[in-house]
Amino acid sequence: MSTTADRLPFTGDDDADRYLAQEPLALLIGFELDQQVTVQKAFFGPHELRQRLGHLDAARIAAMPAEDLDKVFRTPPAIHRFPSAMAARVQALCTVVAEAYGNDAGRIWGEARDGRDLRDRLAELPGFGAMKVSGTLAILAKRLGLDLPGLADVLPSHPTLGDVDSPEALARYQAGKRAAKALAREAKGSPRA
Repeated sequence: MSTTADRLPFTGDDDADRYLAQEPLALLIGFELDQQVTVQKAFFGPHELRQRLGHLDAARIAAMPAEDLDKVFRTPPAIHRFPSAMAARVQALCTVVAEAYGNDAGRIWGEARDGRDLRDRLAELPGFGAMKVSGTLAILAKRLGLDLPGLADVLPSHPTLGDVDSPEALARYQAGKRAAKALAREAKGSPRA
């Protein structure tokens, strides 16, 4: 079921895609930014942030004055559609990684006892709701080769970014997501029977 990918084909940029697979904090920041922008924009953010800062070190990002990080996010082209809000969320995420995991985001899954423990650890991260947790679990298991007792029990049964293994698969995933959102909007707007 699992493979170990050397890149996650989410951005269209080979260096950024490799960075997502190699740097645990980059993957988490990509998920943090994956909101109201395309997958490509969200997951390119960690690469762009590293280029602008010269590092992607959770403790250093956590310790930055908030206005300085905000400026980094706002500098054109902005890292996100909502740069100030996302700068604050990334800083909150980095604070947890620095303080709770010794500045090593990989410890979140590297030290998890089992699938449920990992799911709970991810759910405790700022900004990580059920969808981001399930997507992260799927990527770790299906693309990055993580094997934990009970991990299969907490994997989502619906399509996630963990099912994306090529640019074509990403396009299919995004089309499916758009269709599901359209159906949800339609259902919300239709009168009850």
